[in-house]
Amino acid sequence: MLEESDEILPEKTLKSFDDILNAVKDKTPKRVAVAAAQDDVVLETVRGAREQKIAEFTLVGDIDKIKANAHRLSVNLDEVTIVHEPENRRAAYRAVALVSSGQADVLMKGLINTADLLRAVLDKEVGLRTGRVLSHTAVYEIPGFQRLLILTDGGMNITPTLQQKADIIQNSVQLANVLGISPAKVAVLAAVEVVNPDMPATLDAAALTKMADRGQIRGAIVDGPLALDNAISLEAASHKGIISPVAGVADILVTPDIEAGNILGKSLVYLAKGKMAGLILGAAKPVVVTSRADTYEAKLISIALGVLLS
Repeated sequence: MLEESDEILPEKTLKSFDDILNAVKDKTPKRVAVAAAQDDVVLETVRGAREQKIAEFTLVGDIDKIKANAHRLSVNLDEVTIVHEPENRRAAYRAVALVSSGQADVLMKGLINTADLLRAVLDKEVGLRTGRVLSHTAVYEIPGFQRLLILTDGGMNITPTLQQKADIIQNSVQLANVLGISPAKVAVLAAVEVVNPDMPATLDAAALTKMADRGQIRGAIVDGPLALDNAISLEAASHKGIISPVAGVADILVTPDIEAGNILGKSLVYLAKGKMAGLILGAAKPVVVTSRADTYEAKLISIALGVLLS
């Protein structure tokens, strides 16, 4: 993964999923290593990604099952590299090793438990450790909203510490930067927009704001605590007299814990009819971990995000 000082921003800010796909198609194809790739959904996604020239793939898993399932689904595996490893946990380690050795650029989860995949990612010998906490960052395209919205962390860290929240922000800022958002405007969310000693989320938000001011979080303007309405609505921020470079125009929303992040993220999809894609960040290379509940488009965009970030 690029360091912040090395990032090359796209010529324009990417404001939609179509923009992301078009940006990827303009780049040299990257290679995605898939752990336990004998999954029907994964194979169908591989087909779509190759047809749209998003990426090339190395499939690690049971070669007989991969070929049989691909044949049943009419997935063409010509020019697709297959590494035979029928045991899922070993497949995870072999896929991670391909990425850590430079033979692939992005890691993707197949028919394997996320915990088993991440155990390989964090392995001291072949893993992708950076010293930064791993976190889930989601990107949303929401009807009527004129830009992409980034949300973190609704998928990994249950009750992150202050330092973990700083890492979580830094991870999401790197993704924002490759979308052309620089500096990224980060809203640290709480229930209120004032510091209240009885509400720990507001104390963390204030500390993170000061950390960014002092350069401990780079590439971003961070402000908090901010309630959700004040973070995304200029009108709401104005009514409350909030003067802030982030209020009303936040690019990244940082939730206080996994429950708030999970609920807000699903609300954006199921109530606001938004579309979501996401990555696990903080490793040396992006990790694509999709859910079976994710749409086909979400899986494609998640791969595209990984390719952009790699």
